[in-house]
Amino acid sequence: MPADGLVLRPARRDDVPLVLALIRELADYEKLADAVVADEALLAASLFGDAPAAEVVIAEADCAPAGFALFFHTYSTFLGRRGLYLEDLFVRPAFRSRGIGLALMRHLAALAVARDCGRFEWTVLDWNAPAIGFYRALGAQPQDGWTVQRVEGAALHALARDAG
Repeated sequence: MPADGLVLRPARRDDVPLVLALIRELADYEKLADAVVADEALLAASLFGDAPAAEVVIAEADCAPAGFALFFHTYSTFLGRRGLYLEDLFVRPAFRSRGIGLALMRHLAALAVARDCGRFEWTVLDWNAPAIGFYRALGAQPQDGWTVQRVEGAALHALARDAG
């Protein structure tokens, strides 16, 4: 059951410090605090600049920031349609078990349907059993046979170096 007084709203430019704080809290939970290099200026530009790269929904419960979801559109060539990709979902520990994560997921699913997306997808760390259980209860299925690939940092620059 969602928390009484739960409000889900799009993030505004003045929410950037809050969004960064929530990202850092998520990174702490995922044991990835050292991986966060984003700062307020980068987030403001990428979320609210001329060409926003992602969107954020803020969850407020009891008039306090309780969590967030950061997402963006993908595209499926096989479906010929956009998809909605959930990059991060986080509910602060004090607000967990109140239906806030479920409300955020339902909100994003409704956005995906309203935007005529062919899918709604995300990744989850393989050790995060509570999240995996939550996602299975929503009807999500793992994508067997697929692994995430990534090129970053020096390897990304080396790959791009001879692009012509």
